[in-house]
Parts: sequence; C-alpha cells; structure tokens
Amino acid sequence: MFLPLLALTGLAVTCGSHRLPAREASSQNRVEKQEYPQVPLTSPHRPLVWGDFNVIHTTDTHGWLLGHQKTSFPEPSFSGDLGDFASFVTHMKFIAKQKGVDLLLVDSRDLHDGTGLSDGYAPGAIDAHESNKFVERLPYDVMTIGNHELYVYADTYDMYVHRSPSWAYESFIPHFEGRYLTSNVNITILNSDGEAVSVPVGSRYAKFTTAMGRRVTSLGVLFDFTGNAHNTTVQPVAKMVKEPWFAEAIAEEPDVFVLVGHMAMSNDSWPVVFNAIRTVHPLTPIMIFGGTFPLLEMRVQQLRNVQDTLISEIASSTMAGLWEWRVGATWKPSVRCSPGFNLLFNVIPFASGWMSANLNAGKDNANDIKFSRRYLDQNRVTYQYHTKTSNLTFDTRYGRSITEGLHDLAEKYGLSYQYGISPRDYTMTRDPYPSDGFLLTLFIEGLSAIPTALKINNSRADIPSLFIATSGDLRFDIFKGPFTKNDQLTASPYPDQFLYIPGVTLRVANQVLPALNKPSSASLRQKRAELDTKLRELDYVDNPFQTRLGETESHATHGKPGRHDLTFGYVTVDSCPEDGDDTLHTLPPSYDIPDYMMSSPPNVTDDTPIDLVFVDFIETPVLNILNELQSEKKYTKDDVSLYSPVMSNQVFGLYAQAYWN
Repeated sequence: MFLPLLALTGLAVTCGSHRLPAREASSQNRVEKQEYPQVPLTSPHRPLVWGDFNVIHTTDTHGWLLGHQKTSFPEPSFSGDLGDFASFVTHMKFIAKQKGVDLLLVDSRDLHDGTGLSDGYAPGAIDAHESNKFVERLPYDVMTIGNHELYVYADTYDMYVHRSPSWAYESFIPHFEGRYLTSNVNITILNSDGEAVSVPVGSRYAKFTTAMGRRVTSLGVLFDFTGNAHNTTVQPVAKMVKEPWFAEAIAEEPDVFVLVGHMAMSNDSWPVVFNAIRTVHPLTPIMIFGGTFPLLEMRVQQLRNVQDTLISEIASSTMAGLWEWRVGATWKPSVRCSPGFNLLFNVIPFASGWMSANLNAGKDNANDIKFSRRYLDQNRVTYQYHTKTSNLTFDTRYGRSITEGLHDLAEKYGLSYQYGISPRDYTMTRDPYPSDGFLLTLFIEGLSAIPTALKINNSRADIPSLFIATSGDLRFDIFKGPFTKNDQLTASPYPDQFLYIPGVTLRVANQVLPALNKPSSASLRQKRAELDTKLRELDYVDNPFQTRLGETESHATHGKPGRHDLTFGYVTVDSCPEDGDDTLHTLPPSYDIPDYMMSSPPNVTDDTPIDLVFVDFIETPVLNILNELQSEKKYTKDDVSLYSPVMSNQVFGLYAQAYWN
C-alpha cells in the first residue's frame, strides 16, 4: 500500500547536452510548461509549525489532477498537479523522518465529476477508472468515500471489485489494504451462491500503528446522503453509532482517534460520532477531517479535559476555514470565532489542510497539547517553500512519472481538442446575476448554449420552446482563451439528457421556473439561507452579496504595510490563535446564484402551445409543478419524451463551435 521513500535528488528531467528521443522530448516540454508558474505567485508568509503528530488533508479531488491551468486569478494559485503534490508529500515524509515525528496523509474524497481526466472516458467505460489509478499512487494512510462515488452503481462497483474485468489491475479500494473506510456505506453484490448481499464498500474502521509507535483508530463517515444509486446503501449516522461493530471499534483506547468523513463540520452529524466516542473515552484526543458542500473543513478536537478546546477547520475546496472554540465533553459551542471562508464556488482540489499537534506534551497534562493548522495553496511555490527546494531539486522521479501519466491520459481522451476561443471569463459567482459575465446567462439565457445546441438537427427546432436548467449542471467557470474538451467537461461534467413535454401553454410554462425556485422546493437555497443566518449570528456577514474586503485586508496584512497587492484566493478570518492562511490573499467578489434558470420566452401569445424542455434531473418536480399549476391535464412520465440526443455536458462545445470561431 505505502510507497517507499524516493530519493529526493532523483529528477525526471535528464540534464546534459545529448538529445532526447522525439516523443520523450515532446513529453518533457509539456511537463516543463507547468514547472514555472505562468504568472507570478505569492509564496507562503511563514513556515509550517510541526508537532510530533502531523496530518496533511485533501478532499474533493473531482478529477482535478493536472491542476488549474488558466491565468485568471485565483486559478494560478492552484496550478500544481498531482505529480507536484506527490513530490511534496515525499519531501514532507522525509522531513518528518528526519525530525522523528509522525506525518499522516488523509483524504475525505469525491473523485468523480469534475474534469476531463475523470469524465472524458470513452462510451462504455467507467467514470474515473483511469484517473483513479494515479490517485492510488499517493501514500494515503486513510481515505473515505464521497457522495459522487455513489450516484452511479457502476462507479461504486468498479472501485469495490478486487480485480478489473481484464484481471490486469487491482481495483481502487483493495489497493488500500483496509484503509479505505466506509463506516456507513454498503454495496449490494452477488455472493458465491448467487445471492444478493449488502456488504461494506470498504472497511468499517481501521486500527494501525504509526511510524513513531502511536496507536490510531480511524473511521470513515459519509453524511446522511439519500441520492445514492440503487444497490448502494447509506446508513444514517445516528444509527451507525449504535451498531455492534462501532462499539467494538472504539472499545480499546488508542493514542488518538483520526476520523475522516465526507461530511460538513457545521450543521451535520459529526457531533453524533464525537459524542458516541466521548461516552467511552472522555479524554482521548480526537482529530476530525471533513469535507463536502457547503463547508469543506478539517476540524481537530482535543478534549482530554473540560477546558476550552481548539477546533480547527481547514477546507480543501469550496468554502474554507470556519473556526470555532468548543468546550466540555459534549459538542457545543463556547467562544465563537468569526468565520472566514472563501467565496470561490466549487472545487479547488489538493488545496491541502495542514494540522499538527504535540500529543507527547499531553500525556501528563492535556492542557499542554497545542495545535497548529494551516490552509495551503496547491502550487509549486507553496510546496517548494515548505520543503526548502527549488525547481532543480523539488521533483522526484515518482512525481514526474505521475504528471507524465496524467498528460498521457489527457492525450488519450483528446482533452486538448479546441472548440473555439472564449471572448472573456464567464464565472459562476464572481459576476452578478444578471450580467454578461455570469456563466448561467451564457448557459441558457438569450442566444445561449442550450437553445443553440439543442436545436441543431432537431425536427422540433421551429416549434416555440422554453428551456429550463439547474445551476447544479454547472461545476466551474469558463475562462478567456482557447475553449477545449477539458474546459467543456470541467464547466459541465454531467451527462444529463434534455426531455420535453409538448403542448404546454406559454402561460403555464412561464410559471414553472418561479415554482422551482421557491425555497420550499429548493433545498440548496434553504442551505444557503441557513448558512447566511449563521454567519449573521457570528457578526460576519452584513450582506450576502458583499465581499468583506476591509476585513480581509485587516486580516491579511497583520500590521504589515504595503500589502494592497494581494491576489484573489482563500482567506480565513478568525480570532483563534494565529491565522490559518499559509499564503495571504484577498477575497474575490461573490454573488448569489439562482438554483434554476430559464431561456428567453418565445415571441408568442400566452395561450400558444410550446415545448417545455428541461434536464432529466428535474423531471419529477417539473411534473408535480405542472399538475399544481393547472387542472386541465394530469401530466405523467408518459407525456415526457427525449428532446435531443445532445447532453448537458456537450452544449458548451457546440455553442463554441457555432459562435466562438
């Protein structure tokens, strides 16, 4: 399972005056393009604080294994690839060995749905099957499952099986030898007798001893997810902690509990797990690493006493750094720190969390245990700073081989194929709605991607139509410049189909969108409202659309004069000891986005029958709303047909071919 420590001086680049073979030279050039950042990057402003027990945490990879390759900030801050990260981990493991301390690498998942490396597979293949081969080459000590591994049964099963169909490749989960944890997630398979049985996707828990001899007990928990595929099961967390296996797992006291889960630290079920452990071990250190939308956090809890306890949360993506103090032997808030979180929408992978603790100091007095936490930008400047290396000494042969393999996979999938040239940046949250730079406007409003793509070679193109889409179809921004197959899959990775109901009057069709966007029928909007309420309680947000640049500058400069040149990026604003940012940034603007949007209505009268077109993901709510809006007809699935063979992850490419050439 674990990689041997590689020689730090081993470079993949061959130095000297002799020529490389043509393919090898070309391959070297494409890797070296990322060796130096395309734009100047700010380095960390202070070294990491090491303890005797240290953890690097990643989450929500979503196929972003070649890093962010665009030049609009904050993209360059996350330009490192998985090979760079592998080299960084190798160096850090070596430093830990020199210091005589522990360093764990943990991950709280979501591998699928994000870029062409995971989603650009050929028809009939499996999402992320090839890209996962590179993720498993990292020396992860603990990993857990995410909800994106459960939307499609074939994806889950592909990770679960002990051999691939070709028998040439051991599947993803068996590779981790019991350290891929799915404490509350099962998969239904056929046993040797041909009977359907429900079994854990990975392992329920793991117990292991670190290099420095510490005994660790780990769990891997998923939030109470209900959108999983048939023949997969997610057990509610409250029921999980009452299982006999759970009692068995926590019965023996370790030196530290390391809990990893794809579950937000706020307003979710971590307190249930925490309190269940506390009833048995009221004083044992607990470290919790969480993830997922809307808050992806790493939280550390040290409760060997009933004094104030530091809980650190560091996010690898989406919203980062909600910091709080907790008190006592139960999960309840004490002194609340002002939350600082980035307003970058969606996923920035491998933006690592760093946590250190001096557990040895707490053996006699728990009050002596101190924690340090940091959010790390994912780029070579960050990695070289903390490993005291340069471009000549940073890369390991193993890291280079991962980068090279990822480029080969991108070439195999044709991800550099160019559809056109985008005239500007189109963002999901940094441009207001409505505006020309708002990505959803490009997606569906006016002369936009969906109407353009779906009317190509469509026999119903001349029939008046109204198109409805969900913002959930989009995952990331589109940037000025070449628009490639990879950009298309990154912006919209889901292969949703477009369905339609004919003969709906324009009057009725126009009312569907407001009904979809009602808070009662939009759980995401409810979650946002809950988050806004919580932030107001913490006196952080005056206006959900207002960027807290004043607070950001105050936090970021820390009395350092002349720091008004900060680039957009993650910002942690809190009153906990020290600040959580490794690199100083300023928050980008952020605006709310609607959950659903509609194309411009056709120029017909209200009583004109039209085609109501929508993505298959929202078929049920659309039918329900139509039946609430009118009584002339009872709409059922029999009234729904496929509108076009074009899927949602193809519309931007077709639009670019039509208008960006």
